[in-house]
Amino acid sequence: MSDSDYGSNSVAPDLAGGDAGNIFGLINRDNVHGLNLVVPEDAKEIIKPWNERDDTMKFADSGVDDQMIIHVPFTQSVRLKSIIVKLGRGEVTPRHLRLYANYPNIVDFADAEVTKPQLDISLLEGETGVVEYPLRVAAFANISSLSLYFSDSVGGDSSRIYYLGFKGETRSDRRDASSKLEIPAANAADAPIVDRLSEKAAGQQTTAR
Repeated sequence: MSDSDYGSNSVAPDLAGGDAGNIFGLINRDNVHGLNLVVPEDAKEIIKPWNERDDTMKFADSGVDDQMIIHVPFTQSVRLKSIIVKLGRGEVTPRHLRLYANYPNIVDFADAEVTKPQLDISLLEGETGVVEYPLRVAAFANISSLSLYFSDSVGGDSSRIYYLGFKGETRSDRRDASSKLEIPAANAADAPIVDRLSEKAAGQQTTAR
């Protein structure tokens, strides 16, 4: 197990989750698709609003084995902070997830086997609700699409996913947050004393001969 696996990582998954920062509205849901699904269209059915996260009527099952890849494009570049999943129970619980970022098309199984993922996660077993897995933000700071490779189910024959969601923000969100911290002085008299002294010193230097 590598240090990127959550089984040995000091950053533990969040079993509670929450709606703050959910970027469901930034997912290009019409173009979500998958590989090795019993019903290919089910790839987008697991991309649900937060209030439907516990729904078990819609899900995606893997096809000929326990591996499946879900490709999720976003409508603009995002800074991902976490992935939220609700997995199938018992024999159909996948135990492994690999993430591949910014591929224009879905990463296929052949590519995935020879390409190093941005992150390799050991998924928790036995959880019946949604689980949030924090990401290393520096590695997911400018993401236009994500391919998620689920595998290694408990039973070894099939995997099931009920819900897939993300938390993060856009570049405009970050700019807005930064601008709120910038409070310009109304006039020179309001400027800090240190700044006024610096200006005075600079004026003296330019007039001195």
